Amino acid sequence: MRSPALRHVLTHLITPLLMCLGMGLAYLGAFVHPAPHQMPVAVVGAGPKAKVFAQTVKDTAGDRLDVRTVPTRAAAVDLLTSRTVTGAYVPSAKAPELIVASAASDMDATAVEKVFTPVAAQEGAPLKVTDVARPVADDPTGQGLFFLLIAVSIGSYASVAALGAAGGTLPMRIRALLALGVSAVVSGIGALLAGPVFHLAHHDLAGVWGMAWLYSAGILLIGVGLHTFLKRWTTLAMMVLFVMLNFTSSGGLFRPDLQNGFFGTLHAFWNGAGFVEGVRSLLYFGDDGLGRHVWTLAIWLLAGLAVTALAAAYERAKAPAARLVVPDSPAGLTAEATEAEAEAEEEETVGV
Repeated sequence: MRSPALRHVLTHLITPLLMCLGMGLAYLGAFVHPAPHQMPVAVVGAGPKAKVFAQTVKDTAGDRLDVRTVPTRAAAVDLLTSRTVTGAYVPSAKAPELIVASAASDMDATAVEKVFTPVAAQEGAPLKVTDVARPVADDPTGQGLFFLLIAVSIGSYASVAALGAAGGTLPMRIRALLALGVSAVVSGIGALLAGPVFHLAHHDLAGVWGMAWLYSAGILLIGVGLHTFLKRWTTLAMMVLFVMLNFTSSGGLFRPDLQNGFFGTLHAFWNGAGFVEGVRSLLYFGDDGLGRHVWTLAIWLLAGLAVTALAAAYERAKAPAARLVVPDSPAGLTAEATEAEAEAEEEETVGV
């Protein structure tokens, strides 16, 4: 290719085209065909009759359901509020009941109702649905937390592009401190949206802010550290880590039992899932399971600190060579500063 300008343009088109491909694969792969897959449910009852009934349901559903029996209705409610099962069916010839917790997942509650409605019909009675954990009226589907996740994520990874473009010549310790400060602002915006603006959180707003800060700080520190090694490819890496794989596995729209095994596996340890499930625990389930999700976010934050530490060591090792003066550069700019200026426009265009 003879034209350097044309080659330059085509090279920079690689990033948005890869984003297009990645977003299509991730979102369509995660969301286009939701179906129960080993969805955990319970049948309430003791004795051989309940076990036979549960096995019949299992045989009929195949691998769509993972069916267990529990002796009492109270035990079933405990399993629901700990999000161990997505629904509990109470057989009865006169009044069969399905117990759900829609705050855990409105989609799961709908899916399990579709499963047990025909089961109740075979018993010759309409199905009564009891919801033991409803979302707040301001967020009737419970999906507002997913969109809160998107807002905090975009504020975080877009700030990485800005720090990389405008702060590339600053010492790593300064960039790391800026990342922590920006994460406090981003999480504050998130808490403001979740509380006073849209009323997703009617209580424990400080806890929501704290988890948003852990989540945002982890993303920012990972991004600031990666920029040292990836330069203008950092934006693509951040999109893969914190959009393509993150939003799709967060459980904000579909929980793992409505997705394929890949996204279900990511849900167990990815930071977006830690944030969404942690806020759900705080707001709707009496802190049940909260500690595990906070630890997930803390581990991602520690990973961010480790990446920035590696980047700082790498930059210190490169520093003697980078201090060489570039003869043709204005005012004796260092090679590192010249490189940072050259890529600033690229990163801001693609990243923000």
